[in-house]
Amino acid sequence: MKKLSINATRGKPCAEQVALCDEMCNAPLENFIAEDGTDVRNYGGADGIPEMKRIFAEMLRVDTGEVIVGGNSSLNLMFDFVATMMLEGKWKRGEKFICPVPGYDRHFSLCEYFGLEMISVPMTPNGPDLEATEELARDAGVAGMWCVPIFSNPQGYVYSSETVRRLAAMPTAHPHFRLLWDDAYPVHVFSGERPVLPRILQECRTAGDESRPVLFTSFSKISVAGAGVTCLAAAGETAALVRRRISMQTIGPDKVNQLRHARYFGDLAGVDAHMKKHAEILRPKFELALETFSRELADTGATFTSPRGGYFISVETPPGCAKRVFELCRDEGVLITEAGATFPHGIDPADTNLRFAPTFLSVEELAQTLEVFCAAIKKAAV
Repeated sequence: MKKLSINATRGKPCAEQVALCDEMCNAPLENFIAEDGTDVRNYGGADGIPEMKRIFAEMLRVDTGEVIVGGNSSLNLMFDFVATMMLEGKWKRGEKFICPVPGYDRHFSLCEYFGLEMISVPMTPNGPDLEATEELARDAGVAGMWCVPIFSNPQGYVYSSETVRRLAAMPTAHPHFRLLWDDAYPVHVFSGERPVLPRILQECRTAGDESRPVLFTSFSKISVAGAGVTCLAAAGETAALVRRRISMQTIGPDKVNQLRHARYFGDLAGVDAHMKKHAEILRPKFELALETFSRELADTGATFTSPRGGYFISVETPPGCAKRVFELCRDEGVLITEAGATFPHGIDPADTNLRFAPTFLSVEELAQTLEVFCAAIKKAAV
């Protein structure tokens, strides 16, 4: 039998998904003037054009004045924010960050790069363990926390309203504690209704600290992954800090791309309509994966989440088996996300968690991957 060559390591959109925006990419703009009269071909507009800010404000449920539009990478905005906090002396190397686990490996890599110590808290179907989080936040050395509130990476969990409100109101000892609110999948639903959570920025304002949350989102998995548009939303001291930084960092972002996106999507309703097209592509892949797991893993001791949005499924093997599953898949020519990637420093204490990404593969490749993946779990469990 010919050895496979399948790469399922990242949750990337497939070719059919990015092709949904070919019309936007290829269509000429009728003119280059934004609604406030800005010529998007020229300098200026460091925080974005008004029509793009309005779409992001709808997505994140914030005011347009709280939105700062960036380039194509929300990770870039996160990196810049942490760097700014470090350079301004708000945070320093050796301070701690609360990291729900299993979680997003790029968040952990960023903390490691800046020398921030990561403290793990368990994730639950309603969000991070609140008792553990609130206890950690009382430590003056804990500078912040990562959050993926809707369709968490990798489980696909959605924070409960109680979780949002308690994170907004919890006492913190660090003078510049921040919630880094990575809202990567706010409209990425393929089954049921789109989740709507309490407005984290408003909840923090009501609790007396509007500077606490820093929201990030992007069009990377809405329009074109390599040429989308991103934003950061913040208020108070946080917003002032970011605006001061970007005033020195850039004379203006890619406003032509912003205008292209704003005119193509129009508003949140336009985004939702477009995401239904994504759902039609993704739903069969997730259904195939979940049906296969239910059938093939029933007697292995493995468990898995059943998300209705986002890009991943979280699989828990029997203890001590995840690394072996990764190796067995690799030996058959199937690359999956490396075991341990969903934990700080790549170390999963129980060696159980695997992030499964069905999105990028064709249905045929996905079926082959599932066959190898499930066989590897069975073998490792034995």
